[in-house]
Amino acid sequence: MSMIFFACVVRVRDGLPLSASTDFHLNQDFLDCRKRLKALSSILARYPSRGTAKGRNLSIHFLSSGDIACMAICSSSYSTIMAFCFLEELRWEFAASYNTRSINSASRPYAFIEFDNTIQKVKHHFNSSRGSRAKGSWERVEEELRLQPPVQLQLEATELLNGLSNGGHAAGRVEVAPTYRMQPVTPLGILSLVLNIMCGALNLIRGVHLAEYSFQEDHEGIGNVIAFFLPFLACVFQCYLYLFYSSARKVKTFVLLFCVCSCNIYLYGLRNLWQISFHIGVASLSSYQILTRQLLEKQPDCGV
Repeated sequence: MSMIFFACVVRVRDGLPLSASTDFHLNQDFLDCRKRLKALSSILARYPSRGTAKGRNLSIHFLSSGDIACMAICSSSYSTIMAFCFLEELRWEFAASYNTRSINSASRPYAFIEFDNTIQKVKHHFNSSRGSRAKGSWERVEEELRLQPPVQLQLEATELLNGLSNGGHAAGRVEVAPTYRMQPVTPLGILSLVLNIMCGALNLIRGVHLAEYSFQEDHEGIGNVIAFFLPFLACVFQCYLYLFYSSARKVKTFVLLFCVCSCNIYLYGLRNLWQISFHIGVASLSSYQILTRQLLEKQPDCGV
């Protein structure tokens, strides 16, 4: 029978299980597959973001994204595309429930045991669904797997039995960055980018000119030079945070805004109040745009 038997969420860096489905199967094939899944979870950091370990009756599929990986044991006849749709659904559900800090601070297995109910619900939904597949979603996942096929492992591979102790025989890590899709750039966002680039350029030009003077005449203006260069770097990083996803975006955004504000206040005398207000206003606008540009909502259910 084609179905999903077991699913779990683990932390990529050390394989710590965070949550898992609670159903039990006592046949020997399943128990052996669970052992191999546990061994594989401890070496996920060596593999690309998607992978499949094929066996005669059962297969393991995994999907890594950032700090977590979702793993599933399915019957070998179960559709690979549907398996990765299931894992993607789990990933979105987990990411919506827990942040990076709580994941990194987890110190005991199954720290998010309350998520088990969600795994059960999604697994039951995929196993029991008899509805027609959403063509767009199915084709999207199929195309992604065609362009970036999951790494193929053998379920009986020695390294899956020995885990880290047999690390010399495991495949090398292929660096594949997790793909995060951001909301489209807005006209106000483009304006904030342009103003940020302009402020960064002004800070750089003033800082270079002041540095030339300070090094030629005296070294008393070094603090002012640093106060020009730091906002320049802050402007560059603000542009990056707006355009690309980064973990702990909120913390980084407030740190950069504080840097721009404090440096411009320090420069009072070299800049008048209007200039200081302009630079702080642009930094505030950029911070607002960074915080309001979120990840795209998850795609519709992948065919179920």
